[in-house]
Amino acid sequence: MQRYLSASKYIDFDSPEVGHFARQLAIRADSEISLVRTCFEFVRDEIRHSSDFKLNPVTCKASDVLQYKTGYCYAKSHLLAALLRANGIPAGLCYQRLSVSGSGAPYCLHGLNAVYLKDFGWHRVDARGNKPGVDAQFHPPKESLAFPIREPQERNLPEIWAEPLQLVVEVLERYGSYDQVLANLPDIELAT
Repeated sequence: MQRYLSASKYIDFDSPEVGHFARQLAIRADSEISLVRTCFEFVRDEIRHSSDFKLNPVTCKASDVLQYKTGYCYAKSHLLAALLRANGIPAGLCYQRLSVSGSGAPYCLHGLNAVYLKDFGWHRVDARGNKPGVDAQFHPPKESLAFPIREPQERNLPEIWAEPLQLVVEVLERYGSYDQVLANLPDIELAT
């Protein structure tokens, strides 16, 4: 479980800003569930999704997401993992493979989190940010993610990663604007 509690280059809760902010969020919580909900709702509601709001800069590290208050789903998941880990709650990264348009190719990865809750075990949460047609919530043990799987080439990837996938990091670090990332969203090939 230690790897889901550790700071790293992208989940950098050891930065003074992220560590301090995580402690501030914890002050308002009176239980593990309350703390996870507070962190989740902050990232979901207060960090704007880069493509929804057409915002730059492109962020990847949790500290940058917090500083600039924007990020793609991947970067938002890095911040949520950092806030939870800073408060001693194991958190990992998960991915879905989804249709970009909602009907067939092209496909892309979507980033979300898994959090380990004492009463429920691993529970997936999606702090992508709500908008018309997207309503992710935190209601354990029921999952309420931003996007359902609707077609054969879409998947909920089962892994819980301690660190972001390299292909996700490469896209976020290669492109300098939200629209360049949007035109080059990361994807994986499914095993047949």
